[in-house]
Amino acid sequence: MSSSLRQVPPAALPAQESATVAVTVPKRSRWRRAVARPKTLAGRIVLAVILIGFGLLFLYPFVWLLAASFKPRGEVFDNLLIPKTFVPENYVEVWNQLPLLSWMWNSIAIALLAAGAVAISSSIVAFGFAYFKFPGRSILFGLILGTMMLPGAVTMIPIYLIWKETGMLGTWVPLWGMNLFGSAFYIFLQRQFFLGLPRELFEAARLDGASYWGLFWRIAMPLSIPSFIIVFLFEFQASWNNLQSALIYLNAGSVDEFTAPLGIAYAMTKYSPTAGGHGDYQYVMVASLIVTVPMLILFAFGQRYFIEGVATQGRKG
Repeated sequence: MSSSLRQVPPAALPAQESATVAVTVPKRSRWRRAVARPKTLAGRIVLAVILIGFGLLFLYPFVWLLAASFKPRGEVFDNLLIPKTFVPENYVEVWNQLPLLSWMWNSIAIALLAAGAVAISSSIVAFGFAYFKFPGRSILFGLILGTMMLPGAVTMIPIYLIWKETGMLGTWVPLWGMNLFGSAFYIFLQRQFFLGLPRELFEAARLDGASYWGLFWRIAMPLSIPSFIIVFLFEFQASWNNLQSALIYLNAGSVDEFTAPLGIAYAMTKYSPTAGGHGDYQYVMVASLIVTVPMLILFAFGQRYFIEGVATQGRKG
């Protein structure tokens, strides 16, 4: 544990004690004092102004998108946060212009499959690295972490050729099938959480006759719900926003089979004047706003687990 040592003079000690003792002064308390909230009114006002300013800065793109979704065709890009002309009919007409419901259903189904597959598979592998001790464990774990150093462009073509040989092009499988083998980043996060669990629990369960699968499913998994949910949320968001994979594996299929990101990219091309469109980008803005709703709902329900998971990921026993 990080600490600093301070020498206490002999005169300050009783006669029967040694001349010097090492007094531990935790650095954590000094850090907490350093980052404590300002005590003066002026300091609090400055802090509030800074926080509000950054909050508005991050909210500006969303507010701009919201305003643009209520504008007519000719005013979409006028950069006004309050539309001159409100056109709420955009939210009705967009369902006639684009197969948005199909796109959202496809994205939700694929994201659930991808998030569930990677969360379960990564948890199983992480538990193996956390519980079992075998020769070469550190080397093997280091090799898994080393795969995170590979750019996605390096493995893109080999993975595409694999799915081509299996005949899965144009289906959902390439968008979530690779998650059945886990993810190095999620394995690392889950392993750190499992290392924080008391090993005595597993040893007592083994004495009671529990199998290794029982240790994972009946002890480790219930205790690791926060980390499991944070992995699920991260992967759901990554899959929901994944345009590249959908562009590679679904772009040759029917428009109704597109995911939400690919569908919005298609709509941008459809309404582009250079592609024969009429510049009806207001429907693109409405669709972009609607597809953010599932992520907002997911985060609202998983916020407690999200915060708890982040707070406990670095704990190591």
